[in-house]
Amino acid sequence: MEYLLTTNGLTKQYGRHKAVNAADIHVKRGDIYGLIGRNGAGKTTLLKMISGLAKPTDGGFSFFGKSGKEVYGYMSRIGALIEAPGLYPNLSAAQNLKLKCLAAGVRRNGIIEELLGTVGLASAGKKKVRNFSLGMKQRLGIALALVGDPDLIILDEPINGLDPQGIAEVRETLARLNKEKNITFIISSHILEELSKTATVYGIMHNGVILQEMTRDELLEKCSERIELKADDTAMACTVLEKIGITEYKVADADTIQIFERLNDSGDITSALASDGIKTLEISLKNESLEDYYLNLTGGKSDV
Repeated sequence: MEYLLTTNGLTKQYGRHKAVNAADIHVKRGDIYGLIGRNGAGKTTLLKMISGLAKPTDGGFSFFGKSGKEVYGYMSRIGALIEAPGLYPNLSAAQNLKLKCLAAGVRRNGIIEELLGTVGLASAGKKKVRNFSLGMKQRLGIALALVGDPDLIILDEPINGLDPQGIAEVRETLARLNKEKNITFIISSHILEELSKTATVYGIMHNGVILQEMTRDELLEKCSERIELKADDTAMACTVLEKIGITEYKVADADTIQIFERLNDSGDITSALASDGIKTLEISLKNESLEDYYLNLTGGKSDV
């Protein structure tokens, strides 16, 4: 499978502390890659290395199949908003964009108006940035990251500190850019439930390590409401389930069957198993949230 961006053992060490420890991520074109992790997990450091803002201690990454020193020739195709957007508060949105365009060598007529319209700031006029809401500032930061028509945009905690309206505005902007312009995004956040409304692929990061990568469908399956059944004969238990009309099930491991239908029929299921001489060792109803899944995976309480 071809990826737009991959990292290979990417590591950043400060003294004895590894802020990022041999991280491997895989991002396909068109993905909205959600990088999940608590504050201090290493998300910002990882994104800085991918953006060219920090030098790796070890490992590397490839972009469009290019790696090593060659990859830095493609950095203009990456837009980034790391931490807070760097804005001139006494200038308007258009003036901020003009400066970024001049710095990036972008001279196309109408580009500033186009970018303002893209992020929903066409009516900002001459209003100074210091008078913008947080949501408006974040959308202007996204517009700055769009200068130069990048293929990949990296956003670090883009909804941090926003009110519900600001979060919705940023979310809608990202979804529209991804759909209409096929822009690939990497978005870090510790607000898991909000990220679950946006991302199509997830990487879960903890203590500098990427613990797991999965698609939205895979994550929803893990977090969906289900019956978890443990029986003394898993293979025969599956035969009984099909005999009583249950087809939406999955053998999660050698001892566990996950059932995704007839969630109120636990009694009927155990009775049917008993009739065929199969002993039910455990049966329970599971309904994990994304936050619960993260906490179970990382093994403890967090601030997410």
